[in-house]
Amino acid sequence: MTGPGGEISEAKGRKAAMRALMALAVFLGLAAFIFVLSPPARYDWAKAIHVVAVISWMAGMLYLPRLFVYHCDAEPGSVQADTFVVMERRLLKVIMLPAMIVSWAVGLWLAWTGAFFLEIWFIGKLVAVLIMSWAHGYLAKSARLFAEGRNDKPARHWRIVNEVPTIAMIAAVILVIVKPF
Repeated sequence: MTGPGGEISEAKGRKAAMRALMALAVFLGLAAFIFVLSPPARYDWAKAIHVVAVISWMAGMLYLPRLFVYHCDAEPGSVQADTFVVMERRLLKVIMLPAMIVSWAVGLWLAWTGAFFLEIWFIGKLVAVLIMSWAHGYLAKSARLFAEGRNDKPARHWRIVNEVPTIAMIAAVILVIVKPF
């Protein structure tokens, strides 16, 4: 697929993916460096990394269904539909997937270090995060169907789906901050 000015979109996509991977590598390298330099502060740094990763993941989880709403209006195979396919794929692979992996990895490390596994608030948070992970998988599958021109859901469906990760995220934040149980 060729973009404006004859530039090849796939090459631009690979370049953007490389920049994102480099940023992720720098971020993880800094995190590892922090862990080596300041062992007593590891937990606080891990919480900061976890929050940044969750914010990045949620940004994608909130934006992707919105892209689907607009994608519903594009004629399959059109330039506009192809543009949405590229945007959706990049959002998933370059932002959402790495952010989800870091969120899970650091979150489990925090839970292990803090010995939260048997606390009721943590179990509730884990359920909320599992719902967010399910929503991520559903959105990834849906992006693939859009790319194949096989979306059969109306824009209203995607507006409703947009609320699932929002509600799960609100529940997770309340459970972690307030610890009502």
